[in-house]
Amino acid sequence: MKTKRLMLFFLLALGAILLSACSGRPLSNNWPGLAADAQRAYISSGSFIYAVDVQNGREVWRYPAEVDNKVLFYANPVLTQDGQLLIGSAGTNHPFISLNPATGKENWPKNFSGAKGAWLASPLVLNGKIYAPNTDGFLYTLDMNGNEAADPIKLGGALWSTPSTDGELLYVTSLDHRFYVIDPVKGVKNDPIDLGGAAPGSPAIGNDGVYVGSFASTVEFIQPSGQHEVVATAENWIWGTPAFDGETLYYADLDGIIYSLDLASGGQNWDALQPDGPIVANLLVVGDQIYAATESGSFFALDRDGKIVWEKIPGGKIYTSPVISGDLILVAPYQAEFSLAAYDADGKQAWTFTPEK
Repeated sequence: MKTKRLMLFFLLALGAILLSACSGRPLSNNWPGLAADAQRAYISSGSFIYAVDVQNGREVWRYPAEVDNKVLFYANPVLTQDGQLLIGSAGTNHPFISLNPATGKENWPKNFSGAKGAWLASPLVLNGKIYAPNTDGFLYTLDMNGNEAADPIKLGGALWSTPSTDGELLYVTSLDHRFYVIDPVKGVKNDPIDLGGAAPGSPAIGNDGVYVGSFASTVEFIQPSGQHEVVATAENWIWGTPAFDGETLYYADLDGIIYSLDLASGGQNWDALQPDGPIVANLLVVGDQIYAATESGSFFALDRDGKIVWEKIPGGKIYTSPVISGDLILVAPYQAEFSLAAYDADGKQAWTFTPEK
């Protein structure tokens, strides 16, 4: 059953976005974004983006140099193959920017400022184009120099999630319950699909289609043609992106239940597994382990049979999806004693990072 607390949580988050966009008040309280490569982790946390050395947990740079209360960052930064770090602001000033990952310096002579809403979703880069969803309901297309490369596509509803791609088409979810299949050249490919609930997570690319979880407490399989069917259900809302792993689909809900769906049979691989709190963050599958982080501030490693291998308690609340950097798993708790922690596959903590004042 959907609890009043979880309903209130979602409505407060949505209300903060609307207040930011309509009244000029900055969005000042949200969980951080996280990305990583082999050298650095990148945390977007309110007034700053931090680059952290993954070998020792030390700050390499921060952007901007000083606080600007009109510019706030919460989306997951995106690293590109041509050496850019892309992110947009969720503040009352909402530029979309490109940074040098090594130095934190701006790459573009002028940041893109054509959107009317906050940047909460991360962009997708495909074939030399940047596809950036905004809370104003438009999908913007930029070239790799930050110039608008095509007219924005009006989708409607606040766009909170990164588009997914199979290499040809774009797949986009919206908070207005709609799912869109988009041809980058021709635009929206067919009628939008009503998922029956808001979808704040991205679609997971599978074989010949995508898997989408939503607040309808279902996972739908959607083909490029627009054909779709419910392939799995949950006890509560599904916030994060399902994890597709060959013949298995892993997903979790806001009751904190973790599911393992056998795609061939349509059955669950294990009985209800409910570690300790609601799960907003995406599950991360690495090797023989599945990593899950909960609102209660716990971080778990599971094996393929659904057994808990180890548990750590970074503290605070964890809404940000864990990411991998080399042999380390990085976790960014919210309202904890530190901003970032690194663990190895055995659960040993390598370091923590707390920004200096």
